[in-house]
Amino acid sequence: MKILDGLKLFLSIIFTGLAGLIGSAYTAPAIQTWYSSLQKTALNPPDWIFAPVWSVLYLLMAISLFLVWRLGLKRPGVRRAIGIFIFQLVLNVAWSFIFFGLKIPSLALAEIIILWLFIIWTMFAFVKISRPAGLLLLPYFFWVTFAAYLNFEIWRLNM
Repeated sequence: MKILDGLKLFLSIIFTGLAGLIGSAYTAPAIQTWYSSLQKTALNPPDWIFAPVWSVLYLLMAISLFLVWRLGLKRPGVRRAIGIFIFQLVLNVAWSFIFFGLKIPSLALAEIIILWLFIIWTMFAFVKISRPAGLLLLPYFFWVTFAAYLNFEIWRLNM
């Protein structure tokens, strides 16, 4: 791996990791208080599972971003694909803020649907540039799909 590629991988990990840290700043304080008081579906995983799952997902997102970025910003579609990726990452953080920070599951549900659509758009944009980059986002897509279901159930059970 070239030094520049190593730097791009490192920066991709830092960038996506920062999004995770920002999101967790809203999430962590609410887990033992507000979130634990909510009615949840039987399919809701235990609280401890979320941090390791999201850590893996952010790492996969970082590798995916790197695979696209390392091909160069001058390559057709790369800047646009990275822009879409960044926007969906902002939406990812926004969901944590809305759901855990503001404690508004109904608004978070609407937001996660938009996030889900942007993840699909990101995957398609990435696949056009690097098939592995797009495929690395599949676990994230499936987890957010499951998270949308959990969000819906929390909204439904607690309205």
